[in-house]
Amino acid sequence: MITTLIGKTFLKAFNDKYSKDYSAKEFFEKEYYELFFNHPKYMQWVTNSPFVQMKSGQKPEKLTVAERLEKLQNLYAKASGEMADASFAIGYPASETKEYASTSGLVSDVLIETTEDDVYYSWMGSGLGIGVAGGFTLLINDANILLETYEGWSCYRKYLNDDALEKLRGNQINSWNGQWLTYKLGKDFRDDFDFVELSKPSIDIFKVENNLVEVNTVNWSNLFFSLSNFYPEKTLNAYVYSFGQTNKTIGFIPIYLKSGRRIVDVFKKLFHSEKAFETKEFQSLFGMHIKRACELGNIGLNALRPDSLKKYMYEEKNISFKKEEDTINYQSYKTWLVAMLSKNKEEITDYTLEIAKLIQRYRLGAKGTERKTLIEKKLFGETSKKVFINALAEMVEGSSVEDAQKLKDLKDEIHLMTNEEFGYFNTLMKFDYAFTEKQS
Repeated sequence: MITTLIGKTFLKAFNDKYSKDYSAKEFFEKEYYELFFNHPKYMQWVTNSPFVQMKSGQKPEKLTVAERLEKLQNLYAKASGEMADASFAIGYPASETKEYASTSGLVSDVLIETTEDDVYYSWMGSGLGIGVAGGFTLLINDANILLETYEGWSCYRKYLNDDALEKLRGNQINSWNGQWLTYKLGKDFRDDFDFVELSKPSIDIFKVENNLVEVNTVNWSNLFFSLSNFYPEKTLNAYVYSFGQTNKTIGFIPIYLKSGRRIVDVFKKLFHSEKAFETKEFQSLFGMHIKRACELGNIGLNALRPDSLKKYMYEEKNISFKKEEDTINYQSYKTWLVAMLSKNKEEITDYTLEIAKLIQRYRLGAKGTERKTLIEKKLFGETSKKVFINALAEMVEGSSVEDAQKLKDLKDEIHLMTNEEFGYFNTLMKFDYAFTEKQS
């Protein structure tokens, strides 16, 4: 199973890096168990596993050292003497002989021989799952990423054991992994971080309330941009799944990290700065829901479409720039649209802003509302290339010689665009025209 494969990749990388020779069981006992379960607060809650099966009167936070060791021995007994199932081999099929209210995920109908070591590998793999907003977890079979994830385990344990953080929830290892990787591989990381630093709105790893402190779940786009910072040119394969009341398996999804650098490069060319991409808030504007992104078959430029952009592309709404955040949204929308229009080109230009200024000159060149109506109803009010081109033809008659030539050149370009490209172009034109109007 995929959790076992991840565990094997990780343990080999761990042994190589730290000059160890741990077997799967040795690592589980000396590292995993000690970090995850040998404390009043667990780092992981595995339904139906020996660590959560309590005798009468037992509670995880009140277990003695001897009681915790007894649960560890119970796991050992199952791993060595029973056929692997989801209650003690994570990601394996639910038992058909026991009446657990559970579904299976991450499994295959191909019969694969399971060893005792495979059980312990599966725990390692599950503990390295990267949780993202939307209720899904990613497993990435890359040694460097797995080691970076492991480095964060001790940090999460330190906070769980901190007496000053008694309200901090346990059992959030996958959410922690997502936040840790995003922070560690991003541009905000600093070696001397502390809990206060990680709770700042700009970092936003922890949510602090009166009665509860917990790890926020990171947006997948934040994780994506941090990974693209770590691997600017790489394509990763992620296994995407969800464990809950119903287990869900999406499968293997390629992640094209080069798209992250493309977005940053376009933004830099358009707005002459890269600074916005150092903020988690701005990065989170990109990316549709993780489930929708996976339905595209890969996570790349298309999946990075700002989720709120669709209402302007498909519902014929216009941006108004009435609020300060509208300008920030405009920058994310424009960046993505230009990236899509120029994805096969080296040159990145702000061509639509020039045309938007031309359209504004046309509107201001006559009294009355006739030209305003033409722009709003025909040029931007329709999604048809034919209607758009006919509107351009009408505008030629009332424009200067220079502007008329630009409109004719634009008509030729529109004619050669695919319907998809025209949809991006027309939406971008609406934004740039509204932005030009706001500035004037």
